[in-house]
Amino acid sequence: MRRYEWSSLSDGERKSALARPVERRDDKVVSVVARIFADVETEGEAAVQRWALDIDKRAPETVTLDASMVAAARSRIDAEDLDALEIAIANVRAYHEATAPREETIETSPGVLCVRTWRPIPSCGLYVPGGSAPLFSTLYMLAIPARVAGAPIITAVTPPSRDGTLNPIMIAAAAACGLDTLTVLGGAQAVAALTFGAGVPKADKLFGPGNAYVTEAKRLAAARPGGPQIDTPAGPSELMVIADDTARADVVAADLLSQAEHDADAQVVLVTASNTFANSVATELERQVVTLPRAEIARASLAQARLILVRSKEEAIEIANLYAAEHLIVNTDHADCIAGAITNAGAVFVGGFSAESFGDYLSGPSHVLPTDGAARAWGGVSVVSFMKSMSIQSLTAEAAARLAPRAARLARLEGLEAHARAADLRACP
Repeated sequence: MRRYEWSSLSDGERKSALARPVERRDDKVVSVVARIFADVETEGEAAVQRWALDIDKRAPETVTLDASMVAAARSRIDAEDLDALEIAIANVRAYHEATAPREETIETSPGVLCVRTWRPIPSCGLYVPGGSAPLFSTLYMLAIPARVAGAPIITAVTPPSRDGTLNPIMIAAAAACGLDTLTVLGGAQAVAALTFGAGVPKADKLFGPGNAYVTEAKRLAAARPGGPQIDTPAGPSELMVIADDTARADVVAADLLSQAEHDADAQVVLVTASNTFANSVATELERQVVTLPRAEIARASLAQARLILVRSKEEAIEIANLYAAEHLIVNTDHADCIAGAITNAGAVFVGGFSAESFGDYLSGPSHVLPTDGAARAWGGVSVVSFMKSMSIQSLTAEAAARLAPRAARLARLEGLEAHARAADLRACP
């Protein structure tokens, strides 16, 4: 981990210390994604198939999740694994059902009723990473709030596993979320297919994290006139841990490694006031990383990790809000006080028992969160992400007559005479 002493850094050095690891939108990624989009726009489904065969060595396939397929998939999964999956899905569903938006009616003045109502987005495309590891948790973290929102069309796409098959846990998770189909298709070609409706329903909004190609494809899709919107900028994972010497060094190291093993581009940051504690965490990182199946990936991530020494909790809070982490763990004495001062983070985990891993799988809120500092302006995926609000306004004759002269006056101040006349006509029905 690269070490920094916050108080001794210049403004430029502080910016560098909190910079993300690499420029993730390099020329090769941009060029390849642009070619894929151009081909799919021109040739449609044929181009999607060609790119899928070239990249993943398998043609796209939409699998119907009928009873026999689901039963066969579940039979290949350990009973305790199924139990864990079902508990996770129940918790996630409970959270999203409880936080779903409700219609509100406000009478702004006598006779003027304004209703804020909600409607589901008609067609939602869910991207579920699944190449090197089947991230079935992302499937239910997206599909459940989409179902709670009542989205009429939910299209889930996921890359084939390394042997070209669809992992049984992915089938079981999709079925448990109430999905009828699952499309085996990944990468930028999957995003292009959802953007143009090439072989899959055209999506009005795209959801889900992915690698640099998927992230660039979502950006390109959203930039198109009339193109789909996106959920949140979601690139390689990142975790910041604020810890003091009341925390366990082995726990903090395990938390850092839990994100480092995701991707070589994942970034982990430790912020602490104790140099002794920092050294203990560094020792634990070395001890634990060698035992990980994904040790090589974790080591590549740790090479870009940051250790920032601070003098006070105020400096730690300042750093956290500047960095705007996807995930932030506060593992300190009086952790709730620090958490209460955080304004920029995708999700905050408070106290030594609140592992980010719980949030990844079964606490309740979706783990699809903004990265690369986007948490300064974006929140994580929720039921609201799959809906749009709409106002419905109605006025009685008396209210219209009372407000019409004022509306007309305001319109004429802006030089909009037709607006004013439309109001005037309501003054004397």
